[in-house]
Amino acid sequence: MPELQRAADTLGLTKYKRHIFLCADQTEPKCAPKEAGLQAWEYLKRRLKELNLVGPEPLVYRTKANCLRVCLQGPIAVVYPEAVWYHSCTPPVLERIIQEHLINGRIVQDFVLAQNRVNFP
Repeated sequence: MPELQRAADTLGLTKYKRHIFLCADQTEPKCAPKEAGLQAWEYLKRRLKELNLVGPEPLVYRTKANCLRVCLQGPIAVVYPEAVWYHSCTPPVLERIIQEHLINGRIVQDFVLAQNRVNFP
């Protein structure tokens, strides 16, 4: 268990403010061409690093998902803890999500496809 705790500490799993999942590199691309998903993923990774939002004291944690099961108007992303689902996550849309939602906490209504209004303790 100490090794697992070290891994969690190294990744800053208890410190980030938001977590974005992005549908990219699908086994069977349906919502967007595989190339579009990979381009969006590389853009997201690069921008979060450029803006110093990742690292040992991360503000944003990112996860590449094989499929988020929406399968329309992708790439699809979901941001927690607000549980906001976004469609059409091309690099320009991701830039808005990064600047407006991930950094400033304002949901980008133009690209919301759903929001799960869960109650967190």
